[in-house]
Amino acid sequence: MVKKILFFVLLITQLADAQCAMCKAVIEGGNESVAEGVNNGITYLMVFPYLLIGLLLFFLYRHRKKTNS
Repeated sequence: MVKKILFFVLLITQLADAQCAMCKAVIEGGNESVAEGVNNGITYLMVFPYLLIGLLLFFLYRHRKKTNS
């Protein structure tokens, strides 16, 4: 089972390398401030799913702790 999951993760990372043609074209344009803005935007968008998952896990932990007490 672990081998299948590892294979799937490696396959997805290989496919994800060439998914954003527009971002790549903007960054390769040579304008450093635009490239920095794109990177900041990606970081900004990346934070929220992790925050939501973290909050969900926190509330699940707190709920399970209450029910087990």
